[in-house]
Amino acid sequence: MNILGLDPSLTSTGVCTGDNSCVAFHSYEEETARLTDIRNYVLGACLEENIKCVIMEGYSYGSRTRAHSLGELGGVLKVAFDEAWIPFVIVPPTSRAKFATGRGNSGKAEVISAVSFRTQRSWSGKGIEDRIDAWVLREMGLQRLGQSEYEWPAENLKALDNIDWEPLLMMAGAENGEPITTD
Repeated sequence: MNILGLDPSLTSTGVCTGDNSCVAFHSYEEETARLTDIRNYVLGACLEENIKCVIMEGYSYGSRTRAHSLGELGGVLKVAFDEAWIPFVIVPPTSRAKFATGRGNSGKAEVISAVSFRTQRSWSGKGIEDRIDAWVLREMGLQRLGQSEYEWPAENLKALDNIDWEPLLMMAGAENGEPITTD
């Protein structure tokens, strides 16, 4: 199933559509034009890759910088997905970190190290944190569907427990012609 991992940001939006297809999109527009630019890029990626569900990082309620602007971006993206009939799942930042490292309060460097170890791949370059976060979000969806190629420790898998996976599971069931259940 085609899943897009999305780490929304006003400065560097992480978008991942495949193991080797993770980018950090940088918009150089201002204000509303920036929101439109990010929305158009993300929707374009969804259409190009025939995405069936987006796994998006939710708000970091502890953040003190540009909280209102990030809320606007989140709202713009949610409305865009709704209008395009693309279901989405919201993952709290602590769940993303716990899935990647086994600890919900892990920093960016720990997440990068854990994902590099797990994938046996060297991640580097501009927007690395955003690309890796998007990869982790996509991987969480794949793991929930039983489609991950990676083995994750039980402690990391606990991060999947408190997420509402219904949109993903309904889409997966519909795609496979199976009865739709969320259990």
